[in-house]
Amino acid sequence: MKNGPFIFDSYALSKVFQKEKGYENIVGLLGNIKKTQVTKYINIINVGEIIYTTKRAFGDQKKLEVLASIERLNFTILQATNSLVYHAAEYKAQYRISYADCFVLASAIEHKATIVTGDPEFKKVEHLVDIVWV
Repeated sequence: MKNGPFIFDSYALSKVFQKEKGYENIVGLLGNIKKTQVTKYINIINVGEIIYTTKRAFGDQKKLEVLASIERLNFTILQATNSLVYHAAEYKAQYRISYADCFVLASAIEHKATIVTGDPEFKKVEHLVDIVWV
């Protein structure tokens, strides 16, 4: 396991919450992070992404359960500051990845964090950050 800190994108956490194939690996990583007390981040933009995709697919009850899980997992939620928005916009202009993923990228660079994802879009920017592929 890398030393961290870690930042999780919506892809990785949605995989856990929906118990999709391979989610056990992410749960294991979360357990290891908890033992070492390394900081784990999620950006508020990605929390919003999880909220709307969960609500759309599964309804309000599941959405509330997922939000409670994020709280229980003790993530540090990064806010979308002006600086972060500007950096995310620059990455969006330069790379063909989703705007929400640009917030993960900008947050990872700002906090020197390793991205936890399985989203293939991040292949385009893996030269900029460390990535744990799940």
